[in-house]
Amino acid sequence: MIIEADLHTHTLASTHAYSTIKENCQCAAEYGLKAIAMTDHMINMPDSPHIWHFENLFTLPDKICGVYVLKGTEANIIDTEGTLDVDHSLLKKLDWVVASMHRWTFEPKDYYTHTKAYLAAAKNPAIDVIGHCTTSLYPFDMEKCLKAFKEYGKLVEINENSIFNKKGSLKGCTEALKICKKYEIPVVVNTDCHFCDAIGQTPHAEKLIEELDFPMRLVYNADWEKIREYVLKKHPDCKI
Repeated sequence: MIIEADLHTHTLASTHAYSTIKENCQCAAEYGLKAIAMTDHMINMPDSPHIWHFENLFTLPDKICGVYVLKGTEANIIDTEGTLDVDHSLLKKLDWVVASMHRWTFEPKDYYTHTKAYLAAAKNPAIDVIGHCTTSLYPFDMEKCLKAFKEYGKLVEINENSIFNKKGSLKGCTEALKICKKYEIPVVVNTDCHFCDAIGQTPHAEKLIEELDFPMRLVYNADWEKIREYVLKKHPDCKI
């Protein structure tokens, strides 16, 4: 296992996942992780929790089972302006924001439309990570957009669940890592797990990173202190 923080995870609050927050944290502690981000789906997704789920995240301890807990969401990019399906006042309360495209909230269209949406999302200061942008469902100008993500301080996600389950993602992740290596673009390797036993387990991503000789210094969540610094710079009120 190469990561010290799993920064894209789901709980049974997103009803297609199957574990509680505590179960996720117990597994994170067992597997030696130092932090975990709780990123259940935001409200435009059909299986998302009620908005109160996110409004009430502050009631969670800063550590559960000895593991730091980033209170966040996987928000949806819903248009070509990079708009997210969450109010700005709530975004300011969160520790961590993954922004993704899903077919239920942004109908797949064409290369130009997806590129425009990702370039706009790059400029959204609330976003920390661009989630699973490597599937074949949303083709886009990867080199142009990944360079924009770096310019505006977004981390590029290499998503274990996508590599394993989603069409075209292995090819997409390979292309993304090659571009990130060329332009020194930082990435995070996440599980996007939907069951606690998968927390921190990234064998497919690790194999790809090794095959491509991708620099570990660019895998930000391989070093918790590097992620901690990144989080506190953007979210100074976060208690980590």
